[in-house]
Amino acid sequence: MRKYIVMGAQGSGKGTQAKLLAEAFDLVHICVGDILRWNIQHHTKLGARAKRSVTAGELVPDELVSEVVRTRLEQHDWNYGFVLDGFPRDRTQAEFFLESYDIDAVILLEVPDMVVLDRVLSRRLCANCGLDFNLIHHRPVRPDTCDVCGGKLVTRPDDTLQAVRDRLADYHRQTLPILELFRRKELVVVADGTRPESQVQAEIRQSLGLSSPIPA
Repeated sequence: MRKYIVMGAQGSGKGTQAKLLAEAFDLVHICVGDILRWNIQHHTKLGARAKRSVTAGELVPDELVSEVVRTRLEQHDWNYGFVLDGFPRDRTQAEFFLESYDIDAVILLEVPDMVVLDRVLSRRLCANCGLDFNLIHHRPVRPDTCDVCGGKLVTRPDDTLQAVRDRLADYHRQTLPILELFRRKELVVVADGTRPESQVQAEIRQSLGLSSPIPA
């Protein structure tokens, strides 16, 4: 069983690399952001609590994020393991996780702040089906139109320049320092997130000693 955490600033490629790793090795990809967005879109009680923070341009509270992670992992549908994306983001969450679960590695994607800004501000979301696009790497065939359902592409409400700068500041202040907790256990591997997706994935697998996928 393999259990990994993927860390990096927003726009560093955490979701993409986590998905590639999960698909290749039959792991469950657990994305905290996706779970929160699903709850917001479906107007659940959890979603209402999260939306108040998102609308205000603030981070979702620790206790709510920890609740999301704990509830998801308690489903125990990860026979070969999981890749956790978007958690932990501060010391409280990291300590909670280390007390509750064993992990094999923390994968850190390093990307300069200016690249993060360019990537995040280029993101678009289909207002109808929720599919993600990026005007740098994943352009729609028709401008502002979803390739799948024809819905209108919009900017996420929290993807403003100031909001992204604030999240980067939070990342440097709260998230990066917790890596020391994982480094003490020799769990951290680092990959250059500015390279093409396939090269980043190859670097991650080499660092983790994953030479080939689990046989079908």
